[in-house]
Amino acid sequence: MAKFYWTLGVVAVIGIGAVGYQVASHKLGHAATAPVDLTGLDDPTALMRAAQAVTKGDPNAPVTIMEFGDYECPACGVFTLTVQPQIERTYVTTGKARFVFYDFPLVSIHATSFIAARAARCASDQDRFWQYHDELYRKQSSWVPQPNPINTFIGYAKDLGMDDSAFGACLNSEKYADVVTANLRLAQQLGLSGTPTIMVGLDKGMPRRLGDDFSYKAVAALVDQVLAEAAAQDSAEAGGS
Repeated sequence: MAKFYWTLGVVAVIGIGAVGYQVASHKLGHAATAPVDLTGLDDPTALMRAAQAVTKGDPNAPVTIMEFGDYECPACGVFTLTVQPQIERTYVTTGKARFVFYDFPLVSIHATSFIAARAARCASDQDRFWQYHDELYRKQSSWVPQPNPINTFIGYAKDLGMDDSAFGACLNSEKYADVVTANLRLAQQLGLSGTPTIMVGLDKGMPRRLGDDFSYKAVAALVDQVLAEAAAQDSAEAGGS
């Protein structure tokens, strides 16, 4: 477990590796709607190479704030729409921290969370990931009850000024099914069971997991603690040199 956390702290966003996979049979038309069968991910390093986070902020920021989120999760919606903007104003835009998002679709209880994660990834092809990510949470109550929200998702892309034909072609395919699956596998290997899961850490060492309080006050307290400890460590190292 420690090795996973160390790797996660060091590698916030890395490219996908050469991982073989076969698409599962759960599809709406040709759209992959469930995790796929990935091979070669028993090694933590290989798993981290396959998993891909999306990052906001300075990649060289001293602190990383990580979220593992599910687009059907109501608490994730509250966190995204009310807490994350405050975090960004205080820590991300000021260069103190970067924000990192990993997909964690709880597919056993959320039937359309996997394809929602793929939809956000398809939006990233047109540099609209974060806008689409937020839109999914804003309109969560509208698409979650739908057994097949594909046309709704395409409509959101059009509303955001995207090329809806290109977006639809991506969504009605298997693209990003491997990435979302790898992110899910990473969360499972880390022993995570709920969303949102928030972690805060430096580039080295194990990130610290926030408890069940996802308020801005709780997140800020943990970030400030990590920043203070990092500053004290830097001061001690400077004094000893």
